[in-house]
Amino acid sequence: MDIGIFLLMQSPEGAPSQEVYGRALRSAQLAEALGFSHVWVAEHHFINYSYSSQPFVLLAHLAALTERIRLGTAIVPVPLHNPLLVAEQAATVDQLSGGRLELGLGKGYQRFQYERLGIEKSDDHARYDEAIDLLCLALRGRPFSFEGRWFQLPETLVYPQPLQRPVPVWAAVNSTVPPVVESALSRGLHLFSGALEPISKMIDMRRRYAAAFAGAPGPVRIGTQRPVFVGESEAEARAAVEQARWNARAALSLRHEFGRVEQGRVTVAPLPGEPSTDEIMAEHVVAGTPDQCLRQLRRILAGSGADLFNCNFCFGALSEAQVERSMRLFAEAVLPALREPVAQTA
Repeated sequence: MDIGIFLLMQSPEGAPSQEVYGRALRSAQLAEALGFSHVWVAEHHFINYSYSSQPFVLLAHLAALTERIRLGTAIVPVPLHNPLLVAEQAATVDQLSGGRLELGLGKGYQRFQYERLGIEKSDDHARYDEAIDLLCLALRGRPFSFEGRWFQLPETLVYPQPLQRPVPVWAAVNSTVPPVVESALSRGLHLFSGALEPISKMIDMRRRYAAAFAGAPGPVRIGTQRPVFVGESEAEARAAVEQARWNARAALSLRHEFGRVEQGRVTVAPLPGEPSTDEIMAEHVVAGTPDQCLRQLRRILAGSGADLFNCNFCFGALSEAQVERSMRLFAEAVLPALREPVAQTA
């Protein structure tokens, strides 16, 4: 079981970029000091929902500030990029980090960003799959050629070559869409899923897609993530969880294209049928005292079959001091218990 952190780098109030980046760098360094396994960074463009627009640049800097923690993209929206350029950037970070890169890929869901880059957002998965095939081939570190429907390349070699052979590649998938899951498994990709549905309705993909897992070309990992807040009391955690509403409102308004972006800021409002604080605590986040958080995490891991969980400690407008206290409490009281055999702690 690996436990990492996820950096969205949002700012509801539109804080200065220097402030948001300084906070993210300190969080990553603290995560390594506290024993977390990974730090993952998002990729979004032109919006205060996330200031992380160039994840490989950020990870290259983090490679110099850290020694052990693994460095991941969660996720690179592949259709916004030439896959060969993604391969080059990934290989560069892998070299600079001493082989610590985890490459998370997906399609991205915000039409707002596609439009501003002059790219049509399509539901066609075939071009995306072909781009993934090309990207993975380029990361093998050997000369290759490629003949596909959308991409044709004569003999090519990417420089630099990655240090890891192979680089771990993750795909963001919807666990309820069999062709998407099976496509990723057939390519030997690790799976990111389960971050949106209620915890009680999570799908264990290892069971649901047992035949596809058995046919995968190698071992496959499953990762998931949630907002996390560990407090001294349930009351403290409940107050913090209200900040998660901003992230949810912003993400859903952008996903379903009813939100407005004005001067780089997404305008959010309460959503129809929005869950109560009790429902959020029970089904959507990991929040409470250390014992409560541990029980919730075990629910998530049992329900999803995941062997990697990423904590989004910084959500909404939580202060840096609140985030740091939550991370330290998690590391002191939750992380050790997660690493013990369940039979000893259940």
